[in-house]
Amino acid sequence: MIIGNGREIVVAGQSCMADTSGALYLAGSRTLIVSDLHLEKGSSFARRGMLIPPYDTVATLMHLKRVITHFEPTRVIALGDSFHDRQAAERLSEHNRETIEELQDKREWIWVTGNHDPAAPYGLAGEVCDEIRIGALVLRHEPQAGASLGEIAGHLHPVARVVTARGSLRRRCFVSDGTRCILPAFGAYAGGLNLRDEAFGALFPDAPPTAHVLGRDRIYSVGQDSCFAD
Repeated sequence: MIIGNGREIVVAGQSCMADTSGALYLAGSRTLIVSDLHLEKGSSFARRGMLIPPYDTVATLMHLKRVITHFEPTRVIALGDSFHDRQAAERLSEHNRETIEELQDKREWIWVTGNHDPAAPYGLAGEVCDEIRIGALVLRHEPQAGASLGEIAGHLHPVARVVTARGSLRRRCFVSDGTRCILPAFGAYAGGLNLRDEAFGALFPDAPPTAHVLGRDRIYSVGQDSCFAD
């Protein structure tokens, strides 16, 4: 994956850079936005007897570190569901906690609350809020139904299924119609909801949005009408 080889998305007149990493970058304010990290999802499943490799937090944080190293933002906004459950931050290993502290060093860090993590993460620095405004943009975890000019949100983990000459591909994507943008999940173990699901219809009632699909070396922009259900 080539970090930094993204595509400009204009939302409510604001230029945003959708990156192949799944992060959104606002160059004007040097702000990096990531959504749905779902840290400690593996350990959460293990507590319920569902044993999966417990490496998701390390993988997600290393991915985030590479993105931060590339963009060198002065502010990072984690757009909700940064942790998979309310006790997830308490289960962080010492190494992973130190990695987060390293990423936070000398930059503003904002934890936007999500449905999985409605409170401040245990023992970690950073401002906590329900939403934040940056110019014409309003950043929150859950998108609001109906028109919401300038909304940047996550929560739905959008994916698009497209058909090419080589076959069918199902990839994470940004979804935007120019008035709002839904970010893909950033977490290694985060699943995805197909763009053709009715949940997206309530957010884009006037015209089909565009899926900005994450490729290995670039972003591919595809109309929703060219995307297929699972």
